[in-house]
Amino acid sequence: MDFRDTPEEGAFRGELRTWLAANIPNEPEPAQGAERAAFWHRWHRALYGAGWMGLSWPVEVGGRGLAPVYEAIFNDEIGAAGAPPAPHVGFLGRALLAFASDAQREQFLPPLLSGDEVWCQGFSEPDAGSDLASLSTRAVLDGDHWVVNGQKVWTSDAAWAHKCLLLVRTEPDAAKHKGISTLVLDMDTPGVEVRPITMANRDTEFNEVFFDDVRVPADRLIGERGQGWALAMTTVSYERGPADVGFSSRYTRTVRELEATARDVGVDGELRLDLARAHVQTEVLRLHVLRSLSKRLDGSDPGPEGSIDKLLSTRTEQLLHHVAIDLHGAAALVGGPRDVLDAYLYSRGTSIAGGTSQIQRTIVAERLLGLPRGR
Repeated sequence: MDFRDTPEEGAFRGELRTWLAANIPNEPEPAQGAERAAFWHRWHRALYGAGWMGLSWPVEVGGRGLAPVYEAIFNDEIGAAGAPPAPHVGFLGRALLAFASDAQREQFLPPLLSGDEVWCQGFSEPDAGSDLASLSTRAVLDGDHWVVNGQKVWTSDAAWAHKCLLLVRTEPDAAKHKGISTLVLDMDTPGVEVRPITMANRDTEFNEVFFDDVRVPADRLIGERGQGWALAMTTVSYERGPADVGFSSRYTRTVRELEATARDVGVDGELRLDLARAHVQTEVLRLHVLRSLSKRLDGSDPGPEGSIDKLLSTRTEQLLHHVAIDLHGAAALVGGPRDVLDAYLYSRGTSIAGGTSQIQRTIVAERLLGLPRGR
């Protein structure tokens, strides 16, 4: 496919590049807590106010109705500029676009897109992380409300979220994949308790969330009863992998910065080889996500191929930050720039987030290569 911009796409890219040059935040992203949430909210509102959010979403829910290539251009430019990543609303929005009723789309999507409401994703549980279908948080219909009891964990942004897209078991006698439904929960509902998890890099993005007889209106069911697994797979298909090239361009920028540092300090031996591997791995990822983008532009929805994107991006990110730690030496651990160490520590979780690398390899083996399913 020819990835050169059309005149219209080139004009869009130029306008975006000019806007980013004038509007990228000057202050560094805070490390944790309410200050971090406020930083992200300001960035979300700035992007939305300038018309850069929801580029391919329908106009009737606040988007611009453009072709997916414009999302790719946006993510490419924002990554190359070193700007904060775009708010992670796309995969939740796509799930709602696919399964919510017209009334629900009208109610939920505009404030999600604008940043007026922050959403979190209530999927993983202590005993249902990689095996999501084994989730045990239960919802029982009681009149015109669902009563929810259970626990979620590793819930990003739950401490400051307004709403949660929540997977619950509503059909306990059905097969585990078929007994799951999806609710939209107001996080200030009585019975919801959020406990932040402080990670090694001091970040408090992740949380445990507990539900004790939480009552959710019956009309907050998204899709049909038992349709939650299909919705979850739609969500993670858009979540996994840098299919819109944003992460790829960010990694390319990081490689160039590492190469500049290496020229300044001088490197040889194994570190020089690791830097070369990082360069090659980043280029492999860039070419692969362009192939993924080509399929999207031809009208294909994300599918199991996204697991390849996820595996490649995990390997790339971890290798890049491993090289960064080695380049900075002991200063990265004692007295040096803390962001290098924090980024390295955070990168270790990429092989878990969005589905573990083991799960991604299983998807590739079974759904792409047609290998026999394990027992």
